[in-house]
Formats: sequence, C-alpha cells, structure tokens
Amino acid sequence: MSELVTTARPYARAVFELAEKDDSVKYWSEQLGFMSAIAADPDMQAVLDNPKLSWQQAADLFIQVCGEEVDDQGSNLIKLMAENGRLPVLPEVFALFEQMRSAGEGVVEAEIISAYKVRKNQEAAIAKALMKRLGKSVKLTSRIDKSLMGGAIIRAGDLVIDGSLKGQLDKISGALSR
Repeated sequence: MSELVTTARPYARAVFELAEKDDSVKYWSEQLGFMSAIAADPDMQAVLDNPKLSWQQAADLFIQVCGEEVDDQGSNLIKLMAENGRLPVLPEVFALFEQMRSAGEGVVEAEIISAYKVRKNQEAAIAKALMKRLGKSVKLTSRIDKSLMGGAIIRAGDLVIDGSLKGQLDKISGALSR
C-alpha cells in the first residue's frame, strides 16, 4: 500500500495545488471522488489491466465512462495518468487529496484500526489526545482488523502509533533476532 501512496502523492499534490489556485477544491474533490469510484470498480480494473489496450485507448475509455462528470482538466489528468500507467492509483490520489483538503481546513483525518470494536468513549479520548498532540481538529474513523490480535493502530496523516499486539510481537521478534 505504501508504494501506491508514494506513486499517488505527486498527482494528488499537483491537483490540490491547482484546485487551491483556482479556488475549486470542492469541485475537484467531487470530480476525483467520481473518477476514484470508476477506477476502483472491478470491471474497470479488469479492462485497465488488459495488456492489449494502449494508454490512449484506456484514457479514452475512462473519459467516456466518466461522461460529463469530468471537465477538460479532469480529462487531462486521466490522460496523463493513463500515459504513465497510473489510472489504477486514482483511489489513492483521491484519498491523499482529501487529506490535503482536510489539513487545509484545519482538520486531520485519523483512523483507528483495532482487533475489536472501539467504544465511543475510547474514540472520544483518542480524538481528544490527537487534537492536543496535533493542534488540529480530528475526524476519526475506525475499522476492525482481527489479524492485530489485540490493541490498536492509530494513523493520522504521517503519524502512525502502533499499539497492536501483533506490532509489539514483531518488535520483540526483531529485537531478539539481532
């Protein structure tokens, strides 16, 4: 996943800078969200993975599927990403764009990944602690990942706090293997 984020970051940053300059952040957010949904569709992914499809054909098909939901600048982004074989990372571009948008609005998006459901009072305490640490409002989401065994991982932008049992065991294992 980090490779996808690394690949998507320059596109997201360029689009965000353009959107800020043109005062069209909300519009780009909607447009990227739409393109992201199309790129994430399994049928579209299968088509884009076809090695017989040229980048130009992929771009034209993608733009055709988007229809009037995408303007000329959006079409140019699609063409650029298709030429570089990057259309599949559109969902990551959208996610990074949304993070930049939230940061610009003084809000940090954070995620709690835990082995079990996080109670509301725990979410509130975590959000409060993150707000104090980051100095920004926090928009918190949570999801369950049973592979963590226990504990939780908290991600807020580039900050990652790994308090999971799996993470702790990996640290101990690494220390013992040295």
